Amino acid sequence: MNGSRGSQPTILDVAARAGVSKSAVSRVLSGTGRFSDETRERVERAAAELGYVANAMARGLVSGRTHTIGMLVRDASSMVYTALHAVMERRASELGYRVVTTTGVGRVEDEKSALAALVSMRVDGLVVCSGLMPSADIAEFAPRIATVVAGRPELHPALSSVYCDEVDGGATIANAVADAGHSTVVVLTVPIDNAITQHARSSAMVERLRARGVRVIDIDASFVRPPDDLAADLVDAVQESDVTAVMCPTDRLMLDVCEALARRGVRVPHDLSVTGFDGVYPLASDWIGLTTLQQPIERIGREAIDLVIGRIDDPARPVEHRSLRGTVIPGRTLLPR
Repeated sequence: MNGSRGSQPTILDVAARAGVSKSAVSRVLSGTGRFSDETRERVERAAAELGYVANAMARGLVSGRTHTIGMLVRDASSMVYTALHAVMERRASELGYRVVTTTGVGRVEDEKSALAALVSMRVDGLVVCSGLMPSADIAEFAPRIATVVAGRPELHPALSSVYCDEVDGGATIANAVADAGHSTVVVLTVPIDNAITQHARSSAMVERLRARGVRVIDIDASFVRPPDDLAADLVDAVQESDVTAVMCPTDRLMLDVCEALARRGVRVPHDLSVTGFDGVYPLASDWIGLTTLQQPIERIGREAIDLVIGRIDDPARPVEHRSLRGTVIPGRTLLPR
């Protein structure tokens, strides 16, 4: 029961219902400290049954909080950002917050303006999901509002972050290609001023392949280059250098390149093996069968929300940088040589 009739449920009521301590409930609801998945599930279930989260929101509004988190997403059409957004909205709702989202249009100035607009809406915290915006520009907001970067490697001393280890991921998927026996490989590399994440992973692919004794042909995959141009370069590489595999920095580019190669009569994977990076549904489906590096999107999204709410509750909380590893999904697009 919720305590005495007409009273608001308290953290003690949640603790009693969940069968855990008051401090455990506090840690789970604030996303701070250590707790097991079982404890989290019990506390969240008890809070929902008692209506504690809703009442906590009402008390927060009286104290000046809006219980709203502002989220900047660089590209709303990206399946990675779409998946991150869904996870974050779900996790925020579990903790009594809602998410207000704005998107960038590919320019740093526009993304800074978008963040300023979110702050003007009196959001309690910011989550930035952009591989373009420089650290220093994001850090300008940190002294005024809890700010977390999600989905990209970010080690700025003023910004907490949670992300897939791009270097480890690039090296891991490169190992899969080398292990399959490919001796000459094209890597589609992305400049750092196009996307920090894609630059890091594609550079790691090149470095690991060369360390494994694989001959690497580096083809510029700047965002201004259409897939047909990349496919034309790949066909030339196949004809001139006996290339047997191409590594792409994203699954989305992988599909575009495969389509462009098909128009040129190149069969994937019979003529050319292809790998991607991201591993987000629906492209991660076994039925589609892409060989790719899957990012831990669920953990990135949940932990980003936990981090920002933790800093909302305790502005003095130390900055954290959480690096998570991805996993290779074996598929039909990578054949052994």
